[in-house]
Amino acid sequence: MREDGKIDYIEWPAADLPATKGFYEKAFGWTFTDYGPDYSAFEGQGADGGFFKPEAAPPKPLVILYALDLEAMEAKVTAAGGVISTPIFSFPGGRRFHFTDPAGNELAVWSENEPA
Repeated sequence: MREDGKIDYIEWPAADLPATKGFYEKAFGWTFTDYGPDYSAFEGQGADGGFFKPEAAPPKPLVILYALDLEAMEAKVTAAGGVISTPIFSFPGGRRFHFTDPAGNELAVWSENEPA
């Protein structure tokens, strides 16, 4: 069961998706679900996640938290001093937003639930 505010997913940059997938398949037996040419997801490895082809931003992992109510969590994040870096957007399977914490770390929060 998913819980509000818990780490739920991690995304890692991978400029060469086929090579990255091949490494994790051979080394650890991971399997993947491709979502187009620039994203490949994995699950059941302790924490679910995926690899993405980075664009202009410096490549670094993205920790993604879960929220039962995305708008309420966005309000909590901003009230606590977080700065929204990417407003709520939809993607296949849900919606999410990105924020930076006071130390400058970027995280995201996602929900599979539609707004009430």
